Amino acid sequence: MLSILFAALLGAFVSAVFLIRFNHIHARFSADSDLDGVQKFHSSPVPRIGGIPIAIGLCAGNAVLGYKLQDSTGWLLLLSSLPAFGSGLLEDVTKRVGPMPRLLATFLAAFLGFYLLRASLTRLDLPILDSMLAFWPVSLLVTVVAVGGVAHAINIIDGYNGLSGMVCMFVFLAIGYVAFKVGDAALLGLSFAMIGSLTGFLVWNYPRGLIFAGDGGAYLVGFIIAEMSVLLVARHHEVSPWFPLLIVIYPVFETLFSIYRKRFLRGISPGIPDGLHLHMLVYRRLVRWMVGSAAVEHRTRRNSLTSPYLWVLSSLSVIPAILFWNDTPALMACVVLFILIYLSLYRMIIRFKSPNWLVMKRSHSRTCSASRHSRNK
Repeated sequence: MLSILFAALLGAFVSAVFLIRFNHIHARFSADSDLDGVQKFHSSPVPRIGGIPIAIGLCAGNAVLGYKLQDSTGWLLLLSSLPAFGSGLLEDVTKRVGPMPRLLATFLAAFLGFYLLRASLTRLDLPILDSMLAFWPVSLLVTVVAVGGVAHAINIIDGYNGLSGMVCMFVFLAIGYVAFKVGDAALLGLSFAMIGSLTGFLVWNYPRGLIFAGDGGAYLVGFIIAEMSVLLVARHHEVSPWFPLLIVIYPVFETLFSIYRKRFLRGISPGIPDGLHLHMLVYRRLVRWMVGSAAVEHRTRRNSLTSPYLWVLSSLSVIPAILFWNDTPALMACVVLFILIYLSLYRMIIRFKSPNWLVMKRSHSRTCSASRHSRNK
């Protein structure tokens, strides 16, 4: 498995180096030059085609996996992912593909996974719903919506350097652990391939933000998380269907709460970007490091300091999922508990009631004064 990890890491790392080094050639197509949008927090144009290194790393890792196991799961998974990855990458290059076409493309990818991999949700450990899922059209509909929703949710939280990449790393570690416990070598190997790919990408994405995953990367990684989760539950009856829900509950609930907040509290379309996602509130109200500084290095540092807050939040769901992966009642309780923690944290921040120990402060004015004093000496 280490050879799979190393191949994927090397593939993603080297390809990212080339994209960054020759950015001047493709920047007019690939750079995220919108620095003023409500959901933009970088200080200079950055290539947003990091999905390409992730995909290359996954192909490299999958080549080793296929050679070792003589298993086609990884290649069929990659084939199924093409509509999701392609639509996201097209948006990264053209900036003209809206959320709905990308979501529909991901639904198509989920349909391909259903057909090529037999990746279908046939149980939720809820008697009434399980009887309905016994009919393949219902199972297909639920699977397509669930897979597309998870992929879209990963894209929603992709807002700061290292945020979604590390959260997804946690998720693949959890999937890999359970795959190991149930003896599924193919899914374990794919987990290693994705961890390697994300590591090779994150070296350049965090903390300096030299390349972004973009919509292509987010949809690719989100789709693979969802498909591997469905396969894990479909192949192994001992794995609770609430295990995959708990490991992705942070991005999924972030998306659901965002829809509720926009539609019912603000009266706007859920597709309109706003600045009230939890990670944005953390950036504005908790990470008060060098606020007001126009220096690129200070803004980049503040951006990267935001992500660890959400890594900790994500770990509050991933760790219990690993501990109770085959215990449905415990997983259900953990899902409810996480939602309560999320809502409490959101309410605390939005009402300016965050405790001082959560707020990271460093005054820009004091730093400037100290710098001037040093020069005067």
